[in-house]
Amino acid sequence: MLIWKYSDAKLRAAMPELRADANKYTRGKLTVIAGSKRYPGAAALAAVAGQRMGAGYTEVICSPQAVGVVRVASPSLVVRSWKKLRASDFPCSREGHPAACVVGPGFDPADDACVDATLRALKKTRSPLLVDGGALSILATERGRELLRRRFELGLQTVATPHMGEAARLAAPFSLPTSDPAELSRLLSLAYGAIVLVKGPKSYVSDGEQIAVVSDGSAALAKAGSGDVLAGMIGALLAQGAGPFDACVLGATLHAWAGCAAAADLTETCVVAEDVPRYLPAAIKRLGREEPNAFGALA
Repeated sequence: MLIWKYSDAKLRAAMPELRADANKYTRGKLTVIAGSKRYPGAAALAAVAGQRMGAGYTEVICSPQAVGVVRVASPSLVVRSWKKLRASDFPCSREGHPAACVVGPGFDPADDACVDATLRALKKTRSPLLVDGGALSILATERGRELLRRRFELGLQTVATPHMGEAARLAAPFSLPTSDPAELSRLLSLAYGAIVLVKGPKSYVSDGEQIAVVSDGSAALAKAGSGDVLAGMIGALLAQGAGPFDACVLGATLHAWAGCAAAADLTETCVVAEDVPRYLPAAIKRLGREEPNAFGALA
């Protein structure tokens, strides 16, 4: 099994182009459906990271208890409660106006509102959809798998971003082996018809055929909320028109580099998730100046 690592040139090529005549809609609309009553901060982390990663317009739909938390995090976010969630609230990509949706950061799978929001996102979203956090448990249910299969049949792109514990829960309905995270990313991609990013000290991305590794991280990222930031970053790349495989690899790499930059200033001990978006500009500058390496297979 070959596992590829993107070269710096390939990472640069994956970065969405920023046109001089861009406006907030042509730069991509990101809809973040996140933040349960129990975990309101996750919505703020994902949304702020999405803004910093370049989405032109970022909207947050969250629990009533999370609305104030998100508004305080960034006044330029558009925020509202999911109490009156409508079918038209789910993004639909169209020519010249790309869009994407992130669902699940801070979701409690035992909360009926979170279950309903996840299932409706799977059913109604007509743009790339990233499923993260508590929504992954809902994805593994019979209804979740049915709606995901429908998205696949319609040619709609879906990304799932589990850590190893969540990946094991996704594997359970299919009795997939879970000892090798690289192979697990490939098997989950085939089983769910999605691009799968299995997060860890080394993260693996697969579309069922190829596997890429991101191994640039730091223990500084081993903090609660780090995955919410990554979900927002990848969602923003999807919203700007990046392909799902490239978005996962580039997002995970920039997330890792931002964590390393934060650790260099703050120490690995002191970095918290909300620091990572602040160091994303340093990661993007690093992406721009580094010389290409060979694109090759790793053992």
